[in-house]
Amino acid sequence: MSKVVLITGANKGIGFEVARQLGHAGFTVLLGARDAKRGEEAAAKLRSEGLDVRYVVADLDRAAETASALAGQIQKEFGHLDVLINNAGIFDLTGGDSPASTVTSEALKRTFEINFFGTVEFTQPLLPLLRGAESARIINVSSGLGSLGLNSDANSPFYPVKPLGYNASKAALNMFTVDLAWELRDTKIKVNSICPGYTATDLNGNSGTQTIEEGAEAIVRFAQQPDDSSTGGFFHKDGSYPW
Repeated sequence: MSKVVLITGANKGIGFEVARQLGHAGFTVLLGARDAKRGEEAAAKLRSEGLDVRYVVADLDRAAETASALAGQIQKEFGHLDVLINNAGIFDLTGGDSPASTVTSEALKRTFEINFFGTVEFTQPLLPLLRGAESARIINVSSGLGSLGLNSDANSPFYPVKPLGYNASKAALNMFTVDLAWELRDTKIKVNSICPGYTATDLNGNSGTQTIEEGAEAIVRFAQQPDDSSTGGFFHKDGSYPW
């Protein structure tokens, strides 16, 4: 039986490419998206490549509700979940998310609601299914901008980039990774934060310098990591980042 992976925000960008690559690696892919039309179209495109891909509702505005419904569906059809990739996230491109002295409370709250609270609430109902797998992986798609070390290092390329909402939400997501990995330390579930790198996607107005394939690389690799590999870490395609 093929392994089952659930990917949020997978109807486009990095999530879609991760779905494609893991589908070609033999996974049954549950392609999560908020919008049914876009999700179905994305899943159909991957099925046309001969992949086992099904659209599922994954809406971080209703994270606990949609994850609980999904958990019931997955339990009924598969009985377990091998990989959860928390890829969905937002970045406020309107100007509201700015440095600490000018960031709006609306941008802060909205960004945290999706990138942090939504991810935590979405993950929790799925943990019993991950515990039911022979070995499981949780990947939280983070960013080097969430690294306190890189944010305070004048020699880092991340140093001058200071949208408080996004950076702080990814730092909080990294803490979720650390805490959950500790809690699951005696299980066969590995939990890691992965930075895809500055990839050209809608999230950044397609200003990124990496290709989608490059952005998917580390996520795909860690979704298939062996049982004796790291947990509770912060990685990118070429190594690791400081917290």
